[in-house]
Amino acid sequence: MRVLGIDLGSYVTGYGVVERGGDGPVHIESGEIRLNRRLSKLYHELCNIMERYMPECVAIEDIYAAKNIKTAFRLGQLKGVATLAVERFNSSLFAYTPLQIKKAVVGYGLADKQQVRQMVKRLLRLPSLPREHAADALATAICHIHRLII
Repeated sequence: MRVLGIDLGSYVTGYGVVERGGDGPVHIESGEIRLNRRLSKLYHELCNIMERYMPECVAIEDIYAAKNIKTAFRLGQLKGVATLAVERFNSSLFAYTPLQIKKAVVGYGLADKQQVRQMVKRLLRLPSLPREHAADALATAICHIHRLII
């Protein structure tokens, strides 16, 4: 099974494609999409990634309580755009809270970002630490794969 993980951010959105392998999750591709003010950029980038890798499902980090209302609205818009891209490819969309993702990857729901990056590197046997938003997206995909196994 191939899973696309998405970590939405106001300025940078991370993505990570992970496959379920016999020895654990396997890294396919990951990166970050630098956003301008146009929502269409995120839509087109996600559609390109989905067309290239054809994931069976998409896992996204659920929107949590933002510190200000503008950020919350922006994240809501980005989630809507991501949902539209997923629906275009008839994929299933699953949402996980940051607590669920951290617990699935690190074993501790209050882990910090550095701990998540380290565990993503270890679980996917990457040669170096992934960038912050890419690591969060990969962690989201890993969380979904772990949920399928349980």
